[in-house]
Amino acid sequence: MILEGKVAIVTGAGRGLGKGISKKLCAEGAKVVVCDILGDIAEACVQEIKAQGGEAAAFAGDIAKLEDVQALYAFAKDTYGKLDIIVNNAGINRDTMLHKMTDDAWNQVIGVNLTGTFYMVREAAKIMREQESGRIINISSMSWLGNVGQANYAASKAGVVGLTKTACRELARKNITCNAICPGFIDTDMTRGVPEKVWDLMVGKIPAGRAGDAADVGSLIAYLASDEAGYINGQVIEVSGGMVL
Repeated sequence: MILEGKVAIVTGAGRGLGKGISKKLCAEGAKVVVCDILGDIAEACVQEIKAQGGEAAAFAGDIAKLEDVQALYAFAKDTYGKLDIIVNNAGINRDTMLHKMTDDAWNQVIGVNLTGTFYMVREAAKIMREQESGRIINISSMSWLGNVGQANYAASKAGVVGLTKTACRELARKNITCNAICPGFIDTDMTRGVPEKVWDLMVGKIPAGRAGDAADVGSLIAYLASDEAGYINGQVIEVSGGMVL
């Protein structure tokens, strides 16, 4: 129970990776605000957590909208009285080749994945600077290095890396850490929708011989969120089974 007494927000937490992260943090003793743009799946996640003996509350909001982000932080403080951990997991993709990419496809992905993460980090910084403690964990992607058909997604996730390293430099003296995690090919609702040939191709690039799962990522996040990880800061950590893009 390395997170006993801690309060966390996890975005994009109603399903997939975010749901797994939320359940892991609760299993380690944290109280979690499960935030998702879809309130019904956020509430369903909360009910699963409570059935397993954890403590969580659901919040429906779009992190690409500043007013929703501000309302999320107010909800967390009103519900649990404090805030220790932020996991910025919410993200979308609109994949297509660069020469076919529309302005809308670019703006939607940048708006959620990068601007939304910026809103979350900025509001967290205000709270955590005042209390002189906190953990910010941003979910980037191995695609930040560039990937065919993902100009918008790769750019957004590269931006998250830059934001993470800057936040580390600005906040470290206040006992706040900010790290980025780059998952590889993880078994989620999103990846299960890919054709079988694509699945096999991706798994073939992984020395571990399998897709990752939410627990693989959640275990690292739980550690980074704990008091034991206070000197790990500004890092970009792959959870990929050794995958090479």
